[in-house]
Amino acid sequence: MSVFVRLLLTLLLVLGTAPAQAQVAPTAELSRQIAQAEADLRAVDRALDTPVDADDRSALRVKALAVQQTVRATEGQLEDQLAMVDARIAGLGPVTKDVAEAPDIQRQRQNLARNRTVIDAAFKRGRLAEVEAQQLVDEMDRSQAEQLNETLSTRVHSPLAPAFWTSLFASMPRDMRRVDLFLTQGFKQIRAQWDGGLPWQVLLGAALAFAFLFPIRLAGRRFGQHYLIGSAPGHRVRRSVYALWRVLVGTLAPVLAAFMLVQGFRWAGLLPQRWDTLLDGFVGATGFAAFTASLAGALLMRRQPSWRIAPLADETAKRLHPMILLLAGIAFASVLLDYFNSAVGASRTAMAAWQMIEGVVHLTWIAAFLLLLGRLRAARADRHEAEGGLPIGAGLAMATLVTWALVILALIALACGYVGLSLFVARLIIWVAILGAALYLLLGTADDVATTLFSRDSHLGQTLSRTVGLRGSVVDQFGVLISGAVRILLVLVALGLLTMPFGGGGGLGSVFGRLGTFAQGIEIGGVAISPGAILRAVIVLTLGLAIVRGFTGWLEKRYLPVTDLDGSARNSAGLVARYVGIALAIIWTLASLGIGVERIALLLSALSVGIGFGLQAITQNFVSGLILLAERPIKIGDWVRVGTDEGDVKRISVRSTEITLADHSTLIVPNSELITKTVLNKTLSSPLGRIQIQFSVPLGTKVDKVLGIVLGAFVEEPAVLEDPAPAAFVDSIADGRILFNCFAHVGSPRDVYGARSRTFLALLREFAANEIDIGTVPQRLEVLAEHPRLLEPRRKDEDEAPGNPAPT
Repeated sequence: MSVFVRLLLTLLLVLGTAPAQAQVAPTAELSRQIAQAEADLRAVDRALDTPVDADDRSALRVKALAVQQTVRATEGQLEDQLAMVDARIAGLGPVTKDVAEAPDIQRQRQNLARNRTVIDAAFKRGRLAEVEAQQLVDEMDRSQAEQLNETLSTRVHSPLAPAFWTSLFASMPRDMRRVDLFLTQGFKQIRAQWDGGLPWQVLLGAALAFAFLFPIRLAGRRFGQHYLIGSAPGHRVRRSVYALWRVLVGTLAPVLAAFMLVQGFRWAGLLPQRWDTLLDGFVGATGFAAFTASLAGALLMRRQPSWRIAPLADETAKRLHPMILLLAGIAFASVLLDYFNSAVGASRTAMAAWQMIEGVVHLTWIAAFLLLLGRLRAARADRHEAEGGLPIGAGLAMATLVTWALVILALIALACGYVGLSLFVARLIIWVAILGAALYLLLGTADDVATTLFSRDSHLGQTLSRTVGLRGSVVDQFGVLISGAVRILLVLVALGLLTMPFGGGGGLGSVFGRLGTFAQGIEIGGVAISPGAILRAVIVLTLGLAIVRGFTGWLEKRYLPVTDLDGSARNSAGLVARYVGIALAIIWTLASLGIGVERIALLLSALSVGIGFGLQAITQNFVSGLILLAERPIKIGDWVRVGTDEGDVKRISVRSTEITLADHSTLIVPNSELITKTVLNKTLSSPLGRIQIQFSVPLGTKVDKVLGIVLGAFVEEPAVLEDPAPAAFVDSIADGRILFNCFAHVGSPRDVYGARSRTFLALLREFAANEIDIGTVPQRLEVLAEHPRLLEPRRKDEDEAPGNPAPT
């Protein structure tokens, strides 16, 4: 307990002194930060005055967002300084008219006024810079959206029309000359550098590329599998992490191989500078194709079905694998040729023709993939129909229908001359599929890792249970919460990446920018609500409840047991202390959110209206619970009867009371029922229980002998108390029998039933041994007739005579 209390006091000290220990930057430094932010924004503004491509625009947007975040942080510090200065000015009080102030007070007032003017000016400049940064971000977003809309809405001659091919053949000679010039310059420089022999830099780059592509990639994959088999805590984690490892190795190794190969040519100076764009495109195309192929391999696991995380049959994985490899090749060629056309400077007609070919190839692959999926689903449906199953899911069927609709729309747009729109739809379908597959893998991995590490049976979970004292269910819940938070973050990132390859949405910068804006929070009724404030309130509430729990544990286990209070009084004191502590913890939490006492009073006044209507019963039970805890007409351990139910009082709270019945069930009674209605408490004034036995014997039986047998049976019963002493009485004499009424007392009403049964058994044995009849009086029915005519049957005319009722 002492360690626990020291830990709580340390945390309280840290939380209480954190604001005081925070080093606030001086006003001059904050002003310089704002000036630098203004200069950065002017640089971004000047850069936007000239035409910029998508990459430059993205970099400028990230820079503007960074400036905005910096300015916001600076504003927060300036606002705190402004509040401190205002508090000091308020502490000096208002200037009294016609009253001279002391010189030092005047100097302090003047210094504070100057400081406030400087801080306020810097704060307003920061606000203006924040607005300018947001305007620049909005301008770049609009420009990006306009460019994307222009690409999608641009229409050229339809490929089905002769004008398209006429313009293509007309521009083909110039495009061919451009290609020839591009290739001639490159090969000329290669021949010039090759005269002295094969450069060693090229050989080194090729060797490193081969090493990364084959031995290092395969060795890395095997190392990851062997390591996970030996150290991963569960099969689910092994499968998920191995799949993620395969994607990582399968992407990085080809990228590094392509990079080393390109760098070998660059180190040797074999290629002209004009080819740099194409070489960079080669590395990028290799990375995208490798990512696509490795992602498919990690999900399909064609050769290792036991490691497959996707619910796919072996036949499905084998049939889909060639299609994914074909997609990787198409993606590599598409990206590389896009960079080639950009490096060559192809004409608009040639670009449109290439986009048409690329769109047709992409749409053809999508249609072939959908047909393959349809055949696989049909075969699976036939197989499950024979087995009596339902194989096809509604979500997959709906996604297939939407994809077919988009493919048809793209083909129609292509035929009408909207080549950009057609290619955009085709690329979007493929990108959504790849992004969805990656998200599926990441979501599964995050859930498996979080729920496995934070499990009651894991090494970490057992360590937390032993060292911190967390219950197993709390550890499991923590793992599920971490998994949910990580999965939400992954979904948000995926949404930001959805349109990033096409120049829309701002990509990751937009997502994290919006998250940064969200982190600033909103202001409701003068109270700032933000994720940071909520997290702080949760920490304060958790700490407050921990303090309450530690205090009540000390109170119930250390202090109250050494007092003269009984168990019920100790329970009442502990319960009141717990609820008071919880109320104080809640007030502390509200104060950490900036909700003062006046707002709490306003909240309580608003709740009073609800209490008067919908919460009336709850309030009544709460007040009744306080009455029960204060007056204690019913205590824990009492034997009570409520209505027809009888049992032990096990728990009294402020809302209800729990009573354990004889069949081990629990009766939950609202406290208002115990206050407003009649309750029989058999142990309120005395804890004793009474046994009552009544029986009768024939009139000629020896009474003294019967009384002696009864009192002897009471004496032989160990549960019967000597004080008060047992008693047996002759109750009455009736119908030829003597009625006895006998009493004895036991230590508790709970012992009455068993003691009474054992006493009955002893009496039955003694009465049988002494031939004493305790049976019931035999009953005899006699029919008496005062006149013989009453015994004769009636005549029919007498039965039917008026005034003679029919016999019943």
